[in-house]
Amino acid sequence: MQKSDPSRSVFWQAIAAGALLTRLPLPHAPDDVFRHQARTVWAYPVWGVVLGFFGVAIALAALWLTGLPLVAAIAGLGAAMMMTGAMHEDGLADSFDGLWGGYTPERRLEIMKDSHIGTYGVLALVFSSGARAVMIAPLLVTAPMAVIAAMSLSRAMMPVVMAALPHARRTGLSHSVGQPVVFTAMLSVVLGGCISVVLTGWVGFAATLLAGLATYVVIGVARAKIGGQTGDIVGATQIITELVILGVMVSAFTSL
Repeated sequence: MQKSDPSRSVFWQAIAAGALLTRLPLPHAPDDVFRHQARTVWAYPVWGVVLGFFGVAIALAALWLTGLPLVAAIAGLGAAMMMTGAMHEDGLADSFDGLWGGYTPERRLEIMKDSHIGTYGVLALVFSSGARAVMIAPLLVTAPMAVIAAMSLSRAMMPVVMAALPHARRTGLSHSVGQPVVFTAMLSVVLGGCISVVLTGWVGFAATLLAGLATYVVIGVARAKIGGQTGDIVGATQIITELVILGVMVSAFTSL
């Protein structure tokens, strides 16, 4: 009897994706799954739902306790960051420092690898975190499911960058995951889009289109600046597209 390949198991692929994207105590997937981790990227929007439910639950509890939507939004956003180890925020800061702090691709990559944070990175973190909190706050009152949709759909866009661009360096997190095939990346987008539509109706379709446009812009900038993608670029994609998606949700569901 032929032995089954665990790297093709939907369950273990989802677990491996969660091990990468979260700090949750999950079962250890077989080593074969991690050797073919590019196959797991379809599950990224699924873990966005998990993170979204957790963050929104914390935010709604804070809203019930304080009656202050902005405070609640900050609490929920902070909880979600803790669950991911703030890996996407780290990628955003490194990307802004490198892409706009260097004058050659080599220097930009060198800056992105540096563990120190610069002015561009600080500004990117302050702006993105503040903007997300401000947009999440009214959604907690009018459409909390929209926040979950944003967290899921933004993670669905990450594999698109991974599939569209070559690795800019021969080491790093993105290189260790590998380059997914186009079908797997598109499966992630379709899954994230469907989740968004289920949670928010037609607004989810509009959010998917605009998130795709934002991802296209990220791909163009990364190609021009460093000739490819890194884990930092992929992480920055999640934050940037989440901002766009939240903007769509706020426009549709609130009077902000």
